[in-house]
Amino acid sequence: MRESINKLSLYLWTFRYLRPMQIAYMILRRIINIQPKISDNVNPQTKTGFRIFEPISNRHNLLDQDKLTFLNTAIEIDHNHIDWDCAEHPKLWRYNLHYFDYLLDPELHIESDRQFIDSWIDNNHPGMEDAWEPYTLSLRIVNWIKYFASIYPHEIPHRWLVSLHQQAQFLEQQIEYHILANHYLKNGVALLFAGIFFVGDEANRWRKKGMKIILEEAEEQLLDDGGHYERSPMYHSIVTEDYLDVFNLLESNESFNSKQDRLFIQNQCHKALDFLAMVLMPDGDIPLFNDSAFKIAPNPESLFIYGSQLFGYQLPPKSDTKEILNLPQTGYYGVKNNQDMIIVDYGEIAPDYQPGHGHCDLLSYELAIDGQRIIVDSGVYDYQANSERKYCRSTKGHNTVMLNGEEQSEIWGVFRVARRAKPIKPSIHEKRKNINITGGHNGYERQQKGRIHQRSIEIEENSWAIRDRINGSGSSLIENFIHLHPGITAVKENHIVKLYDQDNKVVAEITYNGQVEIAIENSEWFPEFGKRMPNSVIVFSSQTQLPFEMEYTVTKYIH
Repeated sequence: MRESINKLSLYLWTFRYLRPMQIAYMILRRIINIQPKISDNVNPQTKTGFRIFEPISNRHNLLDQDKLTFLNTAIEIDHNHIDWDCAEHPKLWRYNLHYFDYLLDPELHIESDRQFIDSWIDNNHPGMEDAWEPYTLSLRIVNWIKYFASIYPHEIPHRWLVSLHQQAQFLEQQIEYHILANHYLKNGVALLFAGIFFVGDEANRWRKKGMKIILEEAEEQLLDDGGHYERSPMYHSIVTEDYLDVFNLLESNESFNSKQDRLFIQNQCHKALDFLAMVLMPDGDIPLFNDSAFKIAPNPESLFIYGSQLFGYQLPPKSDTKEILNLPQTGYYGVKNNQDMIIVDYGEIAPDYQPGHGHCDLLSYELAIDGQRIIVDSGVYDYQANSERKYCRSTKGHNTVMLNGEEQSEIWGVFRVARRAKPIKPSIHEKRKNINITGGHNGYERQQKGRIHQRSIEIEENSWAIRDRINGSGSSLIENFIHLHPGITAVKENHIVKLYDQDNKVVAEITYNGQVEIAIENSEWFPEFGKRMPNSVIVFSSQTQLPFEMEYTVTKYIH
C-alpha cells in the first residue's frame, strides 16, 4: 500500500510541473495514437542553387571500414546486409545508427554512403520504431541534407529525395510537444532544413513552422548569461551547433529569411560560444554537470572554429590574472587561475517542465590543478533503467552532501524528477585577495522544515576551502562526497589525505576537521557513454545532531 502511495506521489509531483500542452500531447500520442499520413506518390523538387557552407564534419570516427562504433560499443557491418534493428543493443545505440552522423565523415567514399542510404530506405518503412521516432528523424533529415549538399554536383537519386520528403512530412505531424526542450528545437531545425531544401507549399509550411520554433526557443532556451537552460554543458554544445547550423543555412540561402532574423541568431550563437569558452576546464573540454559526457557533442574547439568561419567569432581574451566565473542564470560560478580552476553548480536542476537531463548535483563542483582534473563529476554511462543511470543522477554520485541517505531531488525512472531542490541565494564576491562562492538549497526540507544545506567555498591562491552547514534539528547522518579522477590516488595520513598522480607525485592535500569519520571507497567514473573507469571517492560522514558544520580544504602541493 505504501509503495503504491509513494509511486502515486512521484507521478503527481512530476506532472504538476508539466505544461498543459505537454500533457495534452502525451494523451494524443499514448492514448489516441493518431498515425501520421505521408504521400507515396510524390515528385519532390529541390531548391535550385541550395547550398550550405561546410558544417562540422563527423568528429568521433564512427565508421571505420566495416566497423561502426557508437557509445564505445562497436559492431561489424556487412554493407550488403545491414542490420537496422540491432535488438541486442540499447535504444540510444540504435538511435545513433539511424542518425546517420557517419555520413559527414569526409573520408567516406560515395559508394559506401549509397549502400547505407539505400539499405535504410529498403528496410525502414514509415512508422517503424527507432528509425521513425521524431528525434531520430530530426537528426537524420539534417544529416542527409548536409550530405546531399556536400556531394553536389553528383546527382541525388530520386528515391533518396522521395524518402527525405516523406520523413519531413512524418516529422511535421510528430513534433515533440510532449517533451519540448532540446528535442523540440531539433524538430524545428529539421523542418527548417527541409523547408529550404525543397520547394512547394509543403516546404514553405515546414520552413515557416521550423523558423517559428527556432526563434521562440532561441529566447527561451539560451539564458541571458549564454548557457542552455537544461544546465548540461553537453546539451549546451549540441544546441550551440544547432544554432550555428541555422545561421549557416540562413546565410547561405538569404532569400528565405530576413537580415533581422540572421542577426538575432548570430547574436545568440555568439553568446552561447562565449559561455562555452568560460566554463571549459583547463584540458579544453566541458565540465560534466547533469547529463554530460565527452564525445557526444562536437568538441568545443570545432564549435569555436565553426563560429569563426561563419561570422568571424573570436574567443574572449584570456586573463593574466584570476578570472571570476559569474553566470547567475545558469547557476555556474567559479574561478580560473592559470591552469587551476574550480567550477560550482548552484543552478536549478533544469527547466521545471523538462528535468530529464537533471542530476542531484546542487552545490557540487569540479576542480583542476595544473591543468589536470582532480575532483570530478561522475558523468553519464547510458540512458537505460539500470544502476549506473541511477548512480550518475544521484546525490552520492556528486561532490556534495547527502542527508540521511535521501536525494536532494526526487529523481526516478530514467528521466523523471518529482519534488526538486531549489537553489538559495547563490553569489560570488571578492574579499581582499580571496574569492567566496556561497549559496544553498532546500531539497532536504522534505525531511523537516528548516533543513537547509548551505555551502561556501573560499578560494585563495593555492587552496579551496569548502564549508558546509546543515540547518535544522534532530539526529541525522551527514555524508560528504569527493570523487577523484581515475588518475588520482588518495592516501590517508592522520588528518590529511594526500592526493597522488600517476607518477606518484603529490598534487594536493585535503585537510578536514576532526568531527567526522573518513573512508576512501572504490567507485567508477563515466566520462563517456558506455565507458567506465575505476576511481576513488573520499567520504566524510557523521551521525550527529543538527545544526552541524563540517569543513575541508584542498591545498595545491607546491614542489
